[in-house]
Amino acid sequence: MKNGFFRVGAAVPRLKVGGCRYNSDQIIGLIGKGEKAGIQILVFPELSITGYTCGDLFHQETLLDDAKVQLGRILEETKNSSCISLIGMPLGIDNQLFNCAVAIQKGRILGVVPKTYVPNYSEFYEQRWFSSGRNALRDTIMLCGQEVPFGDDLLFEDEKGEMCFGIEICEDLWVPVPPSSFQAMAGALVIFNLSASNEIVGKYEYRKELTRQQSARCIAGYVYTSSGVDESTTDVVFGGHAMIFENGSLLCESERFLIDEQLIFSEIDIQKLMNDRRKNTSFMELWRDNGREFRKVKFEIEEFEAENITRYVPPHPFVPSDGSSRDRRCSEIFAIQTSALAKRIRHTGLKRAVIGISGGLDSTLALLVTAKAFDLLNIPRKNILAITMPGFGTSDVTYTNAMEFMKSMDVEIREINIKDACLQHFKDIGHDPSIHDITYENVQARERTQILMDIANKEGGLVIGTGDLSELALGWCTYNGDHMSMYAVNASIPKTLVSFLVRWVADNMLESKAKDVLYRILDTPISPELLPPDAKGEINQKTEDIIGPYELHDFFLYHMLRYGAAPGKILILAKKAFEGKYTDDTIKKWLKVFVKRFFSQQFKRSCLPDGPKVGTISLSPRGDWRMPSDAVADSWLSELESMQE
Repeated sequence: MKNGFFRVGAAVPRLKVGGCRYNSDQIIGLIGKGEKAGIQILVFPELSITGYTCGDLFHQETLLDDAKVQLGRILEETKNSSCISLIGMPLGIDNQLFNCAVAIQKGRILGVVPKTYVPNYSEFYEQRWFSSGRNALRDTIMLCGQEVPFGDDLLFEDEKGEMCFGIEICEDLWVPVPPSSFQAMAGALVIFNLSASNEIVGKYEYRKELTRQQSARCIAGYVYTSSGVDESTTDVVFGGHAMIFENGSLLCESERFLIDEQLIFSEIDIQKLMNDRRKNTSFMELWRDNGREFRKVKFEIEEFEAENITRYVPPHPFVPSDGSSRDRRCSEIFAIQTSALAKRIRHTGLKRAVIGISGGLDSTLALLVTAKAFDLLNIPRKNILAITMPGFGTSDVTYTNAMEFMKSMDVEIREINIKDACLQHFKDIGHDPSIHDITYENVQARERTQILMDIANKEGGLVIGTGDLSELALGWCTYNGDHMSMYAVNASIPKTLVSFLVRWVADNMLESKAKDVLYRILDTPISPELLPPDAKGEINQKTEDIIGPYELHDFFLYHMLRYGAAPGKILILAKKAFEGKYTDDTIKKWLKVFVKRFFSQQFKRSCLPDGPKVGTISLSPRGDWRMPSDAVADSWLSELESMQE
């Protein structure tokens, strides 16, 4: 499976209670629509051939026989369909009646899975008619002239062994340890649930959260569908609720209480799920003592072209798109940062902090965090020594922003111009200051760090690091310059999130004067300001013109580290996420830059100062990212090159 995407669907058909012929017509029609939509596996509700609410009619041979006849007709009518369909029906076997899911493809029955947990409480009386699949006496049955696997121990796996799915039915999900938990440990990457879940007040939220949680707990895709409004309303009402989750994230959901049929679909990323399972070494621990034996039924499936994905791919994966979620995320991150720094200050016993302020976003966020930490510890903000160190590239805009921001924060302010010290250093090492090369730039960065470190020693303070996660990934920092500090509060904050954090603090925690300064800083181009300004005195060295847009690099970083995605897959996802904003060639260009720099700059990440982890991705060499500094990027670059040919 080249890029790991698998298109799944959930159907809510029209229905007549006991009307097997009518119901099979609806199923056949939806399978055809699913085939046209490119759905590879399509799930229908529980007992979808007969209807769930037939009651004592389930004891009638006429209904049971007609259900089998209509299954045969569905097989014949869909014999050319490569879409695997999961259909619900009652089956009488060995003196018992089972509530079953029948998996079919191209006129063939792949297998039959009976319901394990049969409810018999409140409005549910299923044990009046049905037996648990655990009571089955055989593991194969004859159905529609085919000998097929039967049992609650079935999993379905493609011929290549890349995609495996399991099936459970309605109540199976609602027990303390659902069958899907064992199916997932046995290899099922996607779980399909054929359900008939009635609607009562509050149940919608509970059911949705239950499904989300099981998807997350199993690190699996979970495709759920439930009977619609055409079920009997003698005592209860069904809403036709369908959902598709991927590891706790909702990909797609139906509307409830619609009269018409519904068909929802999305793509589940199998590679992403497998990557998460491999990382989570606790995932298989339960299996040692509580594992179950499963039989695997093989099936054939066509490769899904990842370029055709319909699912939403967020361009800024580190930043929630929903405003309220974003605010909660910013509040939590800011609290993690401030709590971490407060702990370090308490531990060291120091009462002072030293921080370099450039007028840019990173140092702004670092000072905001430091000020809040001092507030938490009841240490006066005047104990924070904020130092601005103008150099050859400092513009009037950033200098003014830095000064006004420091004043608004009520901290001790110092200004130390580094030009003379740098000129003396150029002279000492024999460097021509008119040559604006890497030496010219790094001398300034290291001079600033030296000043901060020495003042911290002199004042008995802690140097607060300002560099962010994106800079660390790209190595966009000077080794033993801004790369180094005594505690790095921004070390796991990506650049795209820094601006949202600063804006959130401005909107929620500052008075109007400080807000205005922060808004100006947010509008200032990102730059290290190590090269002289242009003729107009404006910033001449814009980071994103040199190494590429940070929103692209953060996107690459997220998918490469969070899910281990290959360059080709990242490229496909980026095209989808940034469609209409960047050309394919532009994305390829900067992805190549990212891969090269990520590998070549690992030596800087191998000796990072301490700093708090705030999200799922961190580059700390002591925790989340342990990579040799001399690893090569040949395989990654080779894949990119092959895509450009």
